[in-house]
Amino acid sequence: MAKKKLYTGGIVFSTDANFTPEEKIEHEETLHPHEQLLKVKLDAKNRGGKVVTLIEGFIGAENDLEQLGKQLKAYCGTGGAVKNNEILIQGDNREKILQWLLKNRYAKTKKI
Repeated sequence: MAKKKLYTGGIVFSTDANFTPEEKIEHEETLHPHEQLLKVKLDAKNRGGKVVTLIEGFIGAENDLEQLGKQLKAYCGTGGAVKNNEILIQGDNREKILQWLLKNRYAKTKKI
């Protein structure tokens, strides 16, 4: 049986007897690729001098974001991660990623 994830808004303890944590909604509607407004940019902040390509602006479910990140990492042949609603791909792969996104109908993609 799956466990329910409760969101307390950062509250650890409450003296309010009527306090009940809210259930976190995990199923967000994912926009179609041609409706996504993605930004592809290079970032080196707080990374020890190493650069990563950031993809920001994805609107949708966490699983779909993870799947997109996995596809981009495989296409670029590098590592990466999905954190804070952003996809991080190791190295400067802006051109490759932009080509892949446009080929896969992410029409509103911008290179920054």
